[in-house]
Amino acid sequence: MRTGIFVGSFDPFTIGHHSIVRRALPLFDRLVIGVVGDNVNKPSMRPAEERMKAIETLYQKEPAIEVKPYFGLAMDFAREQGAQFIVKGVRSVSDFEYEQWQADFNRRLGGIETILLYTEPELASVSSSALRELSHFGVDVTPFLPHHHDNI
Repeated sequence: MRTGIFVGSFDPFTIGHHSIVRRALPLFDRLVIGVVGDNVNKPSMRPAEERMKAIETLYQKEPAIEVKPYFGLAMDFAREQGAQFIVKGVRSVSDFEYEQWQADFNRRLGGIETILLYTEPELASVSSSALRELSHFGVDVTPFLPHHHDNI
């Protein structure tokens, strides 16, 4: 069984994340969305259970998708899930450079390959941190969030 993981804080889970899931799903028999439970760089994050519930609701009719919390390193989570691949989305050169060194360590230390999917051009500016900031200032960010009726 080909299993991949897609990990992140997903605070919130955006249309960019949804695009990566939709495009990665045909590559795997099982795709586990790992929701970070302990991000020390983002102490004001909403609880993992709340973030997970939103994602579970979105993909409730897709049996190949599982949503689970994870703590620690992505390569360890991948091994726990029996995954051979980590799926990542990249929007820019700086994203690529960051993901490149992570992929190298995941392969060297964990034997896990990384698959990079480039962002769709119209979604390149969409990020969870940008949406949190806009929301803080009262901007309606719902156009940047996937909805239950969106097709995978």
